[in-house]
Amino acid sequence: MVEEVEQRILRDLLDSASRLVGDVQWQSAFRSVQMAPADAELGLPASKLLRTLYWLQGQGMISGQHDYLESPDEFSVKLKNTGGSYAGLHGYEMGPISNQTVQQISSQRQAVTDSAIRWHQAGGIVTMSYHANLPGTAPAWANVSMSLSEADFSKYITPGTTQYTALITELDKVAVYLKKLNDAGVPVLWRPYHEMNGGWFWWGQKSSFSVLWEIMFERYTVYHKLHNLLWVWSPNAKNQWCDEPAKYYPGSGRVDVLALDIYDADFKGSHHDSLWDLGRGKLIAIGENGELPPVALLAGSQNKWSYQMTWGKLLYEKNSDAVIKAFMKDNFVFTRDEYAAKAAAMDSSSGGIPKPGLYGQYYNNITLSGTPALTRTDASINFIWRQAAPDPAIGADMFSVRWSGRLSAVYSETYSIYTSSDDGIRVWIDGKLIIDSWMKQSGQERQGSVNLIAGKLHGLKVEYYENQGDARAVLMWESPSQVKSVIPAGALYLP
Repeated sequence: MVEEVEQRILRDLLDSASRLVGDVQWQSAFRSVQMAPADAELGLPASKLLRTLYWLQGQGMISGQHDYLESPDEFSVKLKNTGGSYAGLHGYEMGPISNQTVQQISSQRQAVTDSAIRWHQAGGIVTMSYHANLPGTAPAWANVSMSLSEADFSKYITPGTTQYTALITELDKVAVYLKKLNDAGVPVLWRPYHEMNGGWFWWGQKSSFSVLWEIMFERYTVYHKLHNLLWVWSPNAKNQWCDEPAKYYPGSGRVDVLALDIYDADFKGSHHDSLWDLGRGKLIAIGENGELPPVALLAGSQNKWSYQMTWGKLLYEKNSDAVIKAFMKDNFVFTRDEYAAKAAAMDSSSGGIPKPGLYGQYYNNITLSGTPALTRTDASINFIWRQAAPDPAIGADMFSVRWSGRLSAVYSETYSIYTSSDDGIRVWIDGKLIIDSWMKQSGQERQGSVNLIAGKLHGLKVEYYENQGDARAVLMWESPSQVKSVIPAGALYLP
């Protein structure tokens, strides 16, 4: 119900905005809302990680490997020895399930914290799961994997009860170590209460699950001021043993990544597509897997997955050494070193806040030769001059223009690029010639296609010439998630 109200309010606000500013601006505004962090006070390291993951979306999948609380580096190292490289993402555990003593739990959580700091310093991504025992019970697997009635569950999420106090006590114990990571500048993809759409954990299949999520969110972000957490909501892929994930979605304002736990090689396109539709542009990932996902499938119809994480010992129980090696060496799969290099490239390419517009060079000839008679910043390419001159410094006929800058897409998708021109026009994106129509023509529309990455600044160059008569130069785009329209000023930046 909370999610329905939230989405209705958001739709109403953006519907109003669309009537004022048009479809493209509406879509950009909606995308911006979805990309905003769940924690409004998110710290710089975590903000950088979130921005990097959006920038990489569609370029490849970050490899990931989970390790257990008792041995936080075991399978990460084994994967490196088998596959030749460390995974880009290291999964850790904060939930004790082996009846450890208080001292053992403290020691093991500290070892996880120390390993996570080292991993971050080496350039990798940290994610953490939390197999929470029922608050107030022994830290045993039986107290994690257990059924609980709705009536009893409600006692744990009702302030003032003994059960609620026990819940807060358990959350505070874990917060001690998350704070150490926060103080060390380590961002964490925090993945608690996973597979909530199944009935095998005490928090599973509860109609008020979102209340439990909210309690933890508020306790950690507001009370403990843990601003290093990116919140990962991770249901199980829909099958005969669990419900539709959407039933338990806490809402876009409380989630940064939607991750799906996929086992038995059940990598159906519907899992990928339905999660993407539910998140409406938020990051999606494979939160757990046994069998490694087929790379050809990932690079093709399921290219919006940001990362995957193989669960502990299943790396070897479900995959041969040959499969592991091939997966880790595939160009679409990012290892730790490759991810670190990509993150550094994003930093260097962004180089501060980009300035809007395109750099326009106008020539009083049709060959773009010599010194420009006029240089200026144009907000977009949407000119219908007809028989007028672009500027007093330029003739109405026999002139040419070169626009250069950068293009930022709203979605990571294949875009159709269109031009409408009178006369010649050509378009390059990232140095690739997309449209080549350098000829006399009257109001002709041309089309090309290119893969664009949401948030990435793609190089853009457009050249145009006017012979005689009417003059027109318009640049448009379209994608599966975006209507055909003029590329707006908000998507164009100076070189």
